[in-house]
Amino acid sequence: MSELLATLTFADLVGSIGTLIVTAAYFATQMRYLNSDDILFPVANLIGSFFMAYSLIYAFNIASALMELFWILISVAGIVNYLRRKTA
Repeated sequence: MSELLATLTFADLVGSIGTLIVTAAYFATQMRYLNSDDILFPVANLIGSFFMAYSLIYAFNIASALMELFWILISVAGIVNYLRRKTA
């Protein structure tokens, strides 16, 4: 395990934090700690996705890049939808 930790780069760390953020948001909605209609859900997903996308700059993978692109777009759509509902 220490060998693995010794080889991690800053990009790996950022991407891993992003994965933890997205997973925590999903877990929180499944456990009913967080409502998916709450602004925190798409914001957490957006931040986590940007972190994961950052790590892809250094270790590109087309499948992961497409997933992060769609995750970012869906998160932005969720934030816009929330703000529209809030102002209506």
